[in-house]
Amino acid sequence: MKAIQISEATSLPMSRRPYEYVERKGIGHPDTICDSIMESIAVALASTYMQTVGRILHYNIDKGLLVAGRTKPELGGGKVLEPMRIIVGDRATRSYDGHEIAIGEIAEASARDWLKKHLRFVEPSEHLVVQNELREGSAELTGIFSREKMIANDTSVGVGFAPLSETESLVLSAERFLNSTNFKQDFPETGEDVKIMGIRSGRALQLTVAVAIVDRFLVDEATYWHRKEAVKRSLAENLESKLDDLDSLQMEINALDDPSRGSDGMYLTVLGTSAESADGGQVGRGNRVNGLISLSRPMTLEAAAGKNPVSHVGKVYNLLAHQLAEQIYQAADAIEEVQVWLCSRIGQALDDPWSVSVELTLADDATVGDVEDVVRRVVERGLSEVNQFTQRLTRGELPVC
Repeated sequence: MKAIQISEATSLPMSRRPYEYVERKGIGHPDTICDSIMESIAVALASTYMQTVGRILHYNIDKGLLVAGRTKPELGGGKVLEPMRIIVGDRATRSYDGHEIAIGEIAEASARDWLKKHLRFVEPSEHLVVQNELREGSAELTGIFSREKMIANDTSVGVGFAPLSETESLVLSAERFLNSTNFKQDFPETGEDVKIMGIRSGRALQLTVAVAIVDRFLVDEATYWHRKEAVKRSLAENLESKLDDLDSLQMEINALDDPSRGSDGMYLTVLGTSAESADGGQVGRGNRVNGLISLSRPMTLEAAAGKNPVSHVGKVYNLLAHQLAEQIYQAADAIEEVQVWLCSRIGQALDDPWSVSVELTLADDATVGDVEDVVRRVVERGLSEVNQFTQRLTRGELPVC
């Protein structure tokens, strides 16, 4: 590994910048559905490969597309007219050393299992068609998996940062609150499709929140508007109790709503997700590996979901960079903020990146020299343990979206 480059940031920490933009797509958003299904297929394939041949074989399930279905929402309960379709693409090994792996069956079962567990109103056997488009990989890339030491299958940069800003924490907390078990018990009419955009200007935070409403729970239009306001009050109370440095919070729920248009002016769904009719999804368009789309931060365009967990740096290095950033931040009180870049070179060992850079925001009385040794130790230890890290990814223990 080349020398670790450690430098002091030239920009203000996020909390002291004049503005900030943060987005979170909830578990029922079409992009998150697509990411999550592809990742569940990847985990299932890894498990099958290990059980069948004792090693992870070549695969990447990160070229997925969710095609919206067609529904007719109505107050009191609408109809599903056409199912959603998930197209599972890219590469997977079908046979190895005399063993046949039923990758199509694994993909379909994983997709339906994930929907059953996470979307309350979706019946996978009725509401989803799985289209398997997986193909065999190239000889050069599949050959990576026959080597004794795992090497990078791409030249790519992973980037991570720590800690989360107050805005990032609130946006993340808001979606998790709206999709929590307790909230769903109080507001069963809210679907899992939640999207939150937060804009901080100075010390004021504004949120635009989209929450799919399930039509079967509403007897008339007045009930929709009443329950929508109740959702807003509940979320505002929850978030206002968490405010620290921020002075104010304003929010809008389902901003496209228009009372003058009757039921057509309401965010009504049959299944609790816009994927049923209004919007498709695609791998890589959703949350980054820390669950957020932080537009004021450095981030990669790599789609981590579905990628091979033992060789694809687009997954491994992005998750590892966030872990290293958090560990560095926790290692020294003088460090206020951290950004970590890990760059691979295809064919090079995962524990030997082509380049490593760490950028630090430090307390006023601190210098890079004060913390340089501890930063190096954290990075070197993390890279030396990359095999254990990829094993956790293989088992699906680390969230990727």
